[in-house]
Amino acid sequence: MNKTNSLISYLIALLFALLLTNCKSHHISYQNPLHSLLQTQAPQLDSILKNPKKYQVQIIYTKIDRNDKQTPRFTTYHWNVDNNRYFYPASTVKFPAALLALEKLNKLNISGLDKYTPVRFDSVRTPQQSLYIDTTAKDSIPTLAHLIKQIFIVSDNEAYNRVFEFLGQDYIQKTLRKKGYLNTKIAHRLEVGGLTKEDNLYTSPVTFYRGQDTIYHQPAAKSNAFPASRFTNLKLGKAYQKNGEIISQPMDFTDYNGIALQDLHDFIKAVIFPEAVPARQRFDLKAQDYQFLYQVMSQFPRESQYPTYTKEWDSYGKFLFWGNSKEKMPTQVRIFNKIGQAYGFLTDAAYFVDFANGVEFILSATIFVNNNQTFNDNKYEYKTIGFPFLHHLGQLIYNYEKQRPKKVKPDLSQFRINYD
Repeated sequence: MNKTNSLISYLIALLFALLLTNCKSHHISYQNPLHSLLQTQAPQLDSILKNPKKYQVQIIYTKIDRNDKQTPRFTTYHWNVDNNRYFYPASTVKFPAALLALEKLNKLNISGLDKYTPVRFDSVRTPQQSLYIDTTAKDSIPTLAHLIKQIFIVSDNEAYNRVFEFLGQDYIQKTLRKKGYLNTKIAHRLEVGGLTKEDNLYTSPVTFYRGQDTIYHQPAAKSNAFPASRFTNLKLGKAYQKNGEIISQPMDFTDYNGIALQDLHDFIKAVIFPEAVPARQRFDLKAQDYQFLYQVMSQFPRESQYPTYTKEWDSYGKFLFWGNSKEKMPTQVRIFNKIGQAYGFLTDAAYFVDFANGVEFILSATIFVNNNQTFNDNKYEYKTIGFPFLHHLGQLIYNYEKQRPKKVKPDLSQFRINYD
């Protein structure tokens, strides 16, 4: 009888232990939905996530809950994130550059000077190029607002290069470091042939004007020193192509731009929820600057009047959630983001809203799709691996957020934009 009771007691204890283990497992799953979703609800991503060394995937997801006063509370989850691990940021560097340009205008605090003030760029050394007229702009007059709009809607490289001229390396690096963004390095222009490391130290004269009156003139300048890199793995791949020849050695990214995914994620948060980040990390922007950014960050190319875009599809700059779909997208879902694509690296940092279903969250991710480990040969798996991965990842988090219970439905009215 005692043996029977002992056996029953043992079985009850074992059952209780199993139930407790399952409860704890479920609790962990609830506490870390990113890991749980990736492990149990993402078969399309499984082969990629199981090979992190090859694909170098990093993911950051921020859940947002609001109280009765609509004050947001953030809970952030990470997957395989390493601030010291280098990935080529490509066009994502345009995001902080645009923010710094708007801030610099405000800090100059000159009457008549703003993002809509006409601007011209002169050339004083090769291979700089002047810019007096922009036929894609209203009345063909260049402005910083027009350049920044091009940066976000179609990720225009020349527009970014003009913003780089206005800022210069020293201003960019000193300002970002002062704000605490220590893992962002913006050292060079994009897609300009013949530029050397030395050339990127120089910026051309920039003049803001009204009619015949000069509002502000910034002379040509030279930055003091090429910014150092904080990243560890700066030699990547097995080979690279240069001048039509394959060089059988890793490509050295020491002198290239760089951004940690966490910094990129934090830039999104600083723009969308400036009051929720430490004062040090904010950008000195006016209310109209934020509204302007919300417009251009979420605008479909077809919604732009200046410039007019006829060849670019809705998802042209929206990798997360939409992937590379050419279909027309519903306007109830808006994505405020910045993408990057080069050398096999695909990156997107985004704030999502769904007005119809009261959904909002922040999601940032990067993936490396370069199977032959050769740079500059234009043989990258963007369409077969990269875009589908970001599409499924965005859909995964969106669908989770869509069904996640929320005590207070978010008021997203400030993100409803009248697009031009």
